Amino acid sequence: MDPLSNTFAALADPTRRAILARLACGEARVGELGQPFDISGPAISRHLRVLEKAGLISREVDAQWRLCRLRTPALKQAHGWLEHYATHWEQSLDRLAEYVEGLPDSPPTPPSRRRQRR
Repeated sequence: MDPLSNTFAALADPTRRAILARLACGEARVGELGQPFDISGPAISRHLRVLEKAGLISREVDAQWRLCRLRTPALKQAHGWLEHYATHWEQSLDRLAEYVEGLPDSPPTPPSRRRQRR
């Protein structure tokens, strides 16, 4: 899988997004990262492996602690990809708004309602 696909696959899981949100505040030990979740230690480790493989975090051993840190290059790449499409959609929505604002105030009556029933 390409790096951008790995990033979006990793971000697809709410637990992994919560882990990233926590790491945005600073490095943390693996045990700390698992505390808010009602899942096993091995499950947290699997989530961390996915995040590490996607390049979203780094893990290191510091004496008895296993520390995790947020890495930003993969997030910047995903943001750049999304930004391109955000610009496209903003321009499209601006054109739609201009079109709608140019329409008459009262919408025309549909043809089926113009005819009177007998």
